[in-house]
Parts: sequence; C-alpha cells; structure tokens
Amino acid sequence: MGNAVTPQFSLDLSDQTALVTGTTSGLGRRFAQILAACGARVAVAGRRTERLNELADEIKAAGGKALPVTLDMTDRAAIRTAVQQIESELGLITILVNNAGIPDAQWAIKIEDDLMDRVFDTNLIGPYVSSCEVARRLIDAKTPGHMVNISSMAAFNTGPLSAASLYSTTKAGIARMTEALAVEWARYHINVNCIAPGAFASEMLDGMLERIGDISRSFPRKRIAQPEQMDSTLLYLVSPSSECVTGTTIKIDDGQGSR
Repeated sequence: MGNAVTPQFSLDLSDQTALVTGTTSGLGRRFAQILAACGARVAVAGRRTERLNELADEIKAAGGKALPVTLDMTDRAAIRTAVQQIESELGLITILVNNAGIPDAQWAIKIEDDLMDRVFDTNLIGPYVSSCEVARRLIDAKTPGHMVNISSMAAFNTGPLSAASLYSTTKAGIARMTEALAVEWARYHINVNCIAPGAFASEMLDGMLERIGDISRSFPRKRIAQPEQMDSTLLYLVSPSSECVTGTTIKIDDGQGSR
C-alpha cells in the first residue's frame, strides 16, 4: 500500500528520568505511577517520607523504577540538592512535573505572613527554582526535555466565597511562568506546558469539601473528576506527539464551571 503513515506517538518512556513533586497523595501520586508504568525512572518527591517510601515500593513491585526523595519546596537549596541527587542515582532529569501545592483557605485580609510565605514558596517560587535547575542541566547536556506545571482552574475563575485569593494568585503565576519559560527555552528544545485542573479527587479537595460541603451537585455532570482522567493529557505533554506544543495551558475541569 504505498508509503505507510505512522503516527508520531509513543508511550515508551524507558529512556527518560522524571521528577514529580507533591507525590504523597492525589494527582502527584497518580502522575508518578503512570510515568513509571510507561517505563520512566521516577523520582517521587514530597514532605512525608513514609508515604514516599510506600509509593516507591509500589512502583518497584509493579516492575518500575522509583527513587523516594524527601523534599520541602520552600527550601531552595534542598531543591537544588535533590536535583543533583536524582541525576546521580537515576540519570539526567528529562521530565519535570511541578505538582506540589498547598491551599490558603483564608480570607485575604486575614492571611498572616507565615502562611503567605509558605503558599508563595511552595506554589510558585519552588516550581520556578526546580524548573531553572532542571533546565540548566538539560542545556549544559544539550538534551531536550519536557516540563509540565500544575496550575488550577482557580487561576482563571474565582468567586466571592472561595477564600482562596492567594492560592489563585500563585496558580495564575504558574500559568504565566509556563509561558515565559517556554519562550526562553524554546531554542534548547525544552517544552514547558501547564495543566489547569478543576475539582479532582485529592486531599486538598477533601479539605475544601469539609468546609463547604458537596460542590459536585452544582456541576453539570454531578461528579468530582478522578486523577486517572488526566493520564492522557500528562502523557501527551511528555511524548513526541507534543513536540511543537510549548507555553500552553490545558484546562481540564469536566465542564464544572464557567469560562
């Protein structure tokens, strides 16, 4: 049949090393599992060491490769040290998923300095530092890479009762950071993209539901989205299929809210 056309798509990540932050629960845990299932060597990072070890053991038991890395995203020096450790043990990081994040759950005029610092450092400054450290090493090695930053639909929509102004601000910053770094690093073939989830099952969402009740009743599809429903988007953004996609934010909210 003439010249066959082969789609430029592969789920084989066996030659890749991935760092996923915020992997002790929810989306980050799923991201690490799915990348490992596709063959990537995965560094699972977060603050709760016991949970990290459990996740790494699960990945290894399923035939994957994982390295638990205890990491506080508010500690810039620790981020740089972690990147060095991961490179030494698993190889050059070619996939970075900046997933770590914490909520504010407080009215703006009541936010104290300590919480303000923790939210900014965890949600925005930490991901900026990890991105730059990974990019610097990719550039030095003349190796392409993929970065996926996790923003939120809160970056684009907020309501009078949300009490999440600081969280929304940092997540909007993540979306803009994605665009700026994508432009700066395009010449080095480092793709930087962003996913903005809506209400997905997670510990963070559980905390919100405890405060305000079941929000799914107001959604058109009457449901909370599940982490596995983001698998295809994550894999697209780290696969050859997205070679020309950089600086883009993909909103995934199951039609939960307005635009």
